[in-house]
Amino acid sequence: MEMNEIGATVWLAAVIGVSLLSLVAAIFFARWVLAKDTGTDAMRAISDAIKEGAEAFLSRQFKTIGIYSVALAVLIFVMYAFVRELDHEETLQHLTKVGLAASTVISFILGAVCSGVAGYVGMWVSIRSNIRTASAARTSLNDALQIALRGGAVSGIFVVAMSLLGVGGLYMVLTTVMHISETQVPFMIAGYGFGASFVALFAQLGGGIYTKAADVGADLVGKVEAGIPEDDPRNPAVIADLVGDNVGDCAGRGADLFESTAAENIGAMILAVSLVRYGGYSPVVVLFPLVARAFGLIASIIGIWVVRVKDENEDPMESLNRGFYWSAVLATLGFAAASYLMLRNPRYPNAWFDFAICGLIGILVSVAFLKITQYYTEYRYRPVREIAEASLTGPATNIITGVAVGFECVALPVLVIAAGILAAYQLGEESGLPLNAAPGLFGIAVATMGMLGTAAYILAMDTFGPITDNAGGIVEMSQQPEEIRRKTDRLDAVGNTTKALTKGYAIGSAALAAFLLFSAYMEEVRNYGFPLRSVDLAKPGVFVGALLGGMLVYLFSALAIRAVGKAAYFVINDVRQQFKEHPGILQGTEKPDYARTVDIVTAGSLKMMVLPGVLAVGMPIVVGVVFRFAFHNGAEVVAAFLMSATISGILMALFLNNSGGAWDNAKKFIEMGNFGGKRSEAHKAAVVGDTVGDPFKDTAGPSIHVLIKLLATVTLVLSPLFVGGGH
Repeated sequence: MEMNEIGATVWLAAVIGVSLLSLVAAIFFARWVLAKDTGTDAMRAISDAIKEGAEAFLSRQFKTIGIYSVALAVLIFVMYAFVRELDHEETLQHLTKVGLAASTVISFILGAVCSGVAGYVGMWVSIRSNIRTASAARTSLNDALQIALRGGAVSGIFVVAMSLLGVGGLYMVLTTVMHISETQVPFMIAGYGFGASFVALFAQLGGGIYTKAADVGADLVGKVEAGIPEDDPRNPAVIADLVGDNVGDCAGRGADLFESTAAENIGAMILAVSLVRYGGYSPVVVLFPLVARAFGLIASIIGIWVVRVKDENEDPMESLNRGFYWSAVLATLGFAAASYLMLRNPRYPNAWFDFAICGLIGILVSVAFLKITQYYTEYRYRPVREIAEASLTGPATNIITGVAVGFECVALPVLVIAAGILAAYQLGEESGLPLNAAPGLFGIAVATMGMLGTAAYILAMDTFGPITDNAGGIVEMSQQPEEIRRKTDRLDAVGNTTKALTKGYAIGSAALAAFLLFSAYMEEVRNYGFPLRSVDLAKPGVFVGALLGGMLVYLFSALAIRAVGKAAYFVINDVRQQFKEHPGILQGTEKPDYARTVDIVTAGSLKMMVLPGVLAVGMPIVVGVVFRFAFHNGAEVVAAFLMSATISGILMALFLNNSGGAWDNAKKFIEMGNFGGKRSEAHKAAVVGDTVGDPFKDTAGPSIHVLIKLLATVTLVLSPLFVGGGH
């Protein structure tokens, strides 16, 4: 036992050490970026306006989220301290209700704070990288590429390192200070994932509503009505649009992937407990998810470091792909090493190798998702070109074709997810471990870790998108020469692709993580003495629970999309009013009031994010508690609710993300001179289609990624409240 304790101490020290060193690497990248040139006075004036708007929005948003977080923390404490009962394991360890309530609430608050900090830090660097990318584009494409990627890397590395540090730190405190059993700790820190999910939902919702309301307003009044180019300084909404790229795609996505890694780490640790209880493994194996993730973080940092274009004519996407493949290969080797070192057991000689292959399956699933998303959202391929061609006959046919592409694009990802889950499950089952140790589910957990192994690199590519988008806006608004604009256009086109790819990756990882967390929920319910082995949809109450879960996804999507429409209404009216009150704006003799539009979007988006957010958190709690006390099967009904919401959410998010991305790039394909080019009738139809797709791909779709994981974490944390009655 002593050797096991020493082993756990060493592995935990290694995880925390890698996390701290990764934060040092993030600081190094940030300092490297911030040391670069900031361009001309005109460029700095635009960049400063973006910074001011983004920081003002996040400040107000975090105050709103903070109020709801405190209220929810109080509710969790009351429920844990006065409503739920202790299970057998907790009684043996002499734990108290108040002690458990305090540890859960502390975990929740820590997860919420870390999620907010991770998102804020990434955005802080991104809004300072845009001006430096724009300035570097005046002399070198490679310099501009590296500044944008390394600026994005700060977010990616910080998110994953903070997730590891938070979970590892809680594990260390509970085992060494409070002397809690290693097998009990994962159940006690589930609140960390819940806190991260809670903040991520509001961050993604608020940022997504903001960015698309500003984008829709800027496009419809600027491009369609006034006939002025994108990012034209005469458009009052253009600064709000550039701000939105940061608060939605940087802060929002950072919080999204933070909660993915945090919740998945905890879910995998819960499933690892079964290997200890029923498979004869040492308690050290509970740390395996953190160790595997640490190897992936190192791999991502190396991948980011090697990215550079070979010459000024190389496609920047090729260099980014090289970095990703470096990360993926190194992460695979890291998983193999972690499996060999931690999962070897003389009773099951092949188990470590089987689980290593599960990690490889997860990485291959991530590559497949990136390729499928690329096919459906890049203008080089059939789907986007079909939408562009349909624009020749007007906006109606553009929208019809885009919807068809969106529905079609669901098929291949679902087949990939199905193949990944079945293959990982089968490998786990064949590992030789007893079936009551749930080796198949642990195999899926390892596959999920594999898919998230390159999360830091993927998030760096995602943040690369808004940085290059902002850089292009700064170059155009400061009226730089056309050859510089061509360079930033190349980077912006790549950035649009990387943003679309990241959304595909995020929903793929969410799908595997949601299945993993669903399995962890079933394990948690069994831990509280309710032997829930299956979900019987033939029971009326359970069927109703499943129906309510699917309904939530559709209602949530409707509220998110409608919120964009309402907020955009205020933006459009403000831009029209400014053009009417000050005719000199369009003539170039007067400056628009950017700050007024930014303030209007900020107020509108923060107001609109509340209802869908509260609905997402409250509905599973209400369903579970009502069915527990009224029908005595709350745990099973919530399981059906969670299962149905997960399946519906995966399909809906795929449809929304890819159709929106395809509409966006169909518009860009026409703007490149195809089918009549800019200002043609086809272009106007494509702008309408892109406007429809905007809230799909940047508000509702990404928010559903968070929704399905939030539902899993809220049910995981509050599962004791749903247990009651017979099965």
